[in-house]
Amino acid sequence: MPPVSSPDAALKHDWLALCRRATAGVRAVLQQTPASSERVTEVGGLGEGGDRTLVIDAEAEQCVFDELEELAAAGVRFTAVSEERGVVSFGSDELLVIIDPIDGSLNAKRRITHHALSIAVASGPTMADVVFAYVFDFGTDDEWRAELGGGGFLNDEPIVASAERRSGDGRLEIVAIEAAWPLLMKAAADDLERVAFRIRALGTIAVSMCQVANGNVDGMVSLRGCRSIDAAAAQLIIRETGGLVQFGHDASDPLSAPLDLVAHGPVICALTTQGLAEVATLPVE
Repeated sequence: MPPVSSPDAALKHDWLALCRRATAGVRAVLQQTPASSERVTEVGGLGEGGDRTLVIDAEAEQCVFDELEELAAAGVRFTAVSEERGVVSFGSDELLVIIDPIDGSLNAKRRITHHALSIAVASGPTMADVVFAYVFDFGTDDEWRAELGGGGFLNDEPIVASAERRSGDGRLEIVAIEAAWPLLMKAAADDLERVAFRIRALGTIAVSMCQVANGNVDGMVSLRGCRSIDAAAAQLIIRETGGLVQFGHDASDPLSAPLDLVAHGPVICALTTQGLAEVATLPVE
């Protein structure tokens, strides 16, 4: 078992200020390449998360690492787990910082609305150990955040838990799906019809999960395995606003997924226990 630190020790640093400075940097990167034709350039290889790295991905990640390097220079010791660079030690693995510089890179490349910076801080090695969460959607300028035990916030306003909505025939009114590849959609179509009245595919796991936290959608599922970098922050935001999250198919241990770069299983979210059970029946790759 990797070492852990206490949640209080993990939260003593001003993570919100760090995230907001990083957000300003990533925003500047996106503003410098406003056209889709400018955002398609790749660095020439795969990131540690397994996807082809765009120049904007690498530059956005550098904005976050600039802030982390300053934190390390001030004497804070931690390990970063980031989509492009992978695992980077800053002197200790008792504190983890989980980073997706642009969740929804394809959206960002094609100038489709939702694409986000996602940063989570954890005092241990699993989803259950995340103590701080930050997601900023550059398409809508929405800032989502949470601290363990402190509730969730959208644009500095507390998120009030919403009631689940269902269609007249009892199905969840809206379910968000990710990894919306045609083959996966085809395999899940009949089950989606059974569970959901409508579906939405936003193209970013972090933002889709935040929509559950705010009650904008009634459930969410990834139709294939999910990496921690995509979901580590948003899952705490959901939990802090009264929603439910499960990683993989083991409902008895829903938050045991490790904070690494491997896709371990689907992420499933809902506002109620019944909704989670229904969404969990959807087939995943």
